[in-house]
Order: sequence, then C-alpha cells, then structure tokens
Amino acid sequence: MFAPKVIEEVPVSMGELKEELERIKKRDTELSYREGRTEEYLSHFHMLSAEKREELKKKLEGLNVPRIRDIHILKIIDIMPKTVEDLKMIIQGYPITVNNENMKKIVETVLKFAPEKKK
Repeated sequence: MFAPKVIEEVPVSMGELKEELERIKKRDTELSYREGRTEEYLSHFHMLSAEKREELKKKLEGLNVPRIRDIHILKIIDIMPKTVEDLKMIIQGYPITVNNENMKKIVETVLKFAPEKKK
C-alpha cells in the first residue's frame, strides 16, 4: 500500500488557497466535494489581492516582532484584526506572547491595508 511522505509543510493564506482552488477548477472543470466546501467557506471572507497580501506580509515581517513566525503572520493577514483585542484573540491560539507595544504596531500596519467600509 502506498504511504505518502510529507517532505515539507508550508503555511498558506486563505487567499493563496482560494487562488489554488481556482487553478484546480480550471484544470479539472469541477471541484471534489471537499474542495467545493472549502471554496464555499472561503467565499465568506474578504481577501486582499495577491500584491497587497505580499506587501502586507513584508511590512509585518519588517516590524521584527520577536517570536512571530510566518504562520502567525499569515493568520493575521487572513483575519485582518482591527483592534489589539482582536489580535490578542488570534495570538492566544499559539504558545507565544507579544507585548502590547508590538501588538499596536501590528494593528496599525494591518489597518493601512484594511478595506474601507461602504457607506
């Protein structure tokens, strides 16, 4: 029996996943059940364009916040926290601590990329 071997794990953002599902849809003409459910789930979220996502990722990495890794940055980009309290809820899911000063820097950076609400 074939046993797949994981060579490397690379975190991806929800936007990247949605783009990959679009490529699969074009290639296979239709999605499997799980792919369809995933696409349905992803459609409920506003996502940044690939260029803005990459720019925000670089800016967050440029803040040089201790203990923040790629997986945390991608989760921040996916959820786009608007307040320090929102960011605290995201960070609580991981075994890391970030001081309030760095959290404020992260939120300020995210707010520059947040979509404006329509009136």
